[in-house]
This record gives sequence, structure tokens and C-alpha cells, in this order.
Amino acid sequence: MTSNSTPRLALAHIVKRYPGVTANDDVSLTVAPGEIHAVLGENGAGKSTLMKIIFGAVKPDAGHMHFNGAPVVIDSPHDARDLGIAMVFQHFSLFDTLTVTENIALGLPAAQRGGTSMKALAARIRETAARYGLPLEPERHVHTLSVGERQRVEIVRALLARPQLLILDEPTSVLTPQAVQTLFVTLRQLADEGTSILYISHKLDEIRALCHRATVMRMGRVTGLCDPRQESAASLSRMM
Repeated sequence: MTSNSTPRLALAHIVKRYPGVTANDDVSLTVAPGEIHAVLGENGAGKSTLMKIIFGAVKPDAGHMHFNGAPVVIDSPHDARDLGIAMVFQHFSLFDTLTVTENIALGLPAAQRGGTSMKALAARIRETAARYGLPLEPERHVHTLSVGERQRVEIVRALLARPQLLILDEPTSVLTPQAVQTLFVTLRQLADEGTSILYISHKLDEIRALCHRATVMRMGRVTGLCDPRQESAASLSRMM
């Protein structure tokens, strides 16, 4: 993590209101290149709304954003992907009757597919999956995959775009303990290569084991910023 460089992402005073509720209330945070940054909070704290704002799926009512030091307005996921932002959602968007390669092709913008054949895309999938310890068989149909393997499809699809910032929303909610450890190895490798990671979770032990910094949210507001490796589960819980 290069904390003394220009932040990869900087949010300032983000506000998002819905009828009867303020989902994000004056939220600010920064993420450094190569940092694994947790956004921690209970359900309803505003974590997912904030990530959807960064990814362009939701528009904020106030506040501004910088990416690699430049002011940006992200009006859509297309804008986010063009900047180098990828997101793996908690609920997968895969078609059971299609193969891994076919699913990934559907999820990649044309510019990132590069006009390649399905055979060439399958080779890229194998290469990327092997590089990051996420073994996949491109020819398999999704309905034959385990939950952990399905998540690998989503992650490999995101990595094919070579993102500068990868957002993961509750990525371990459906994983076995062994699959969680495999995921952590992959995320640490990405961070070592300079990729910034936003890790959304409410699991304190995972955040303490994995993340360099944590922004803690409660009822839409930031209630703490810390190095979770230096905190106890009890102290993190109090901030939530």
C-alpha cells in the first residue's frame, strides 16, 4: 500500500436520501493505491448504497468524488468501468444454462472483449484464473458450479478488465472457510500489484485479518476510521 501517494479514490461529503431515510449522510473516505479498505457496518448502515454510488448505479444528492486525483462524475456503471472501477455484487448475475466463457462474454463491455473469439476469451479466462489462484474451467456450464466457483466467475470477469479499484460487496457471505482463505490470498496478491480494493462486510474477524484500514458506518454516517489490525473485535463493534 502506498499511502503517501495521490489517493486512488477520494469521496467528500457524499449524501444520498430516499423518502423517509438518509442512506448516506456526509460520508467521506479515501482509498490508497494497493490498499484493502474495509467499509464496515451492520445491515442498513449505508455501505451498499455508498458502493453503488462509486460504481455509478446510484446517483448521490450531494458531495463529490476524485479518482487518481482528478474530479469525476460517475453517472453509470459504464462510466465506472471506463475509469477502471469493477464491482462484484453480493448476488451473482450468471445464467445457469450458459458456460463460464459465455457468461463472462455477456458481462464484458465490447471494448474489453476486444473482438476476440470465444476460444481466445477462454484462454484469457484460464490465464487470469491461474494467475490469481482462482481455478476455472471455461467450458463448464454454470449450473454445475459450486457457490464458490460461481463467485470465481464474477471475480475473473472483473479482473479481465484490469481494474484499478475492485469493489467487493459482502464477498464471503456464501463461502466456506476454505474458500474465504483462498479469496484472501487472491485479494492480497491484487493489492501487492497495486490494485485498490474496497471490501464491504460486517464480519469483524475477516476485516481484522485482511484489511489495511476500515471506515466504520452506522445509520448512514461515518463513526470511525481505523487500522483494524490494531483493534479488537469489541472496539470495532462499539464503533458500529
